[in-house]
Amino acid sequence: MNAMSLPLPAAGPFVTLPQWRVNAGAAGVAVALHVVLAVALLGHGYTPRLPAPVVPVITTQLVSVAVPEPVVEPVVAPEPPAPAPAAVEPAPPERVKAPAPVVSSEAELAFKREQQERVAEQKRQREESRQREESRQRQEQQRQEQLAREAAEARLAEQRLAAERRAADERARAAAAASKQYLPITKKAPDYPQRALDKGIQGDCTVSYTVDTQGRVRDPQVVEGCHPWFAQPSLQAARSFRYQPRIVDGKAVEVPGIKNTFHYSIEQGSR
Repeated sequence: MNAMSLPLPAAGPFVTLPQWRVNAGAAGVAVALHVVLAVALLGHGYTPRLPAPVVPVITTQLVSVAVPEPVVEPVVAPEPPAPAPAAVEPAPPERVKAPAPVVSSEAELAFKREQQERVAEQKRQREESRQREESRQRQEQQRQEQLAREAAEARLAEQRLAAERRAADERARAAAAASKQYLPITKKAPDYPQRALDKGIQGDCTVSYTVDTQGRVRDPQVVEGCHPWFAQPSLQAARSFRYQPRIVDGKAVEVPGIKNTFHYSIEQGSR
């Protein structure tokens, strides 16, 4: 029986089994298999012929494995601590000498004074300019306010004048209407002037007057266009008129602007 060798898994990089151990193991396994087979046959009443004993041949082979030497890291000895530096005494501080005072010359002092005076003058001029501008602005504002007040007063004056004119027109219209409707309750015709009769002069004469609260005529005046010879008789006749007093809101009031026209005619006489 030939020797049977079983491959073994490769060992690590540093251990390799000898070849004879591998062969011996294989032989042992073969012998164990034969023994198991023989026991099985004997148990079933079968007596086989035993073969001649086979002497196993063990072949050895020397295998040399080079084991690498372990790498030994060099041990670095720690450096001895550096000796502490010797205490050094601090150097004494240097004395700083104060700078000697600079003595300005007379020219420098005069120049500085001139510069200060110039700066003060510029500041004063700026302040005066600012004050003049503020004063101008205040005056302009006051002027604008005065113009606005004058314009407002002018508008009010125009409004008052327009109102007065309207009131005068109303009074005139009322007086005209009153003169037409307000007739005397007693009326005397004027005397025809003799000179006018002798000359054959005819014409009209209008008299304007005010009727007081008693109904009497006050302040009669001749309207333009009346012949001088007819003026005096017309005024005398007007003073003799009597009216019914006009009552407004329960009180008697005067009625101004009453007019009456006297007609002088020779054919019909005067009336």
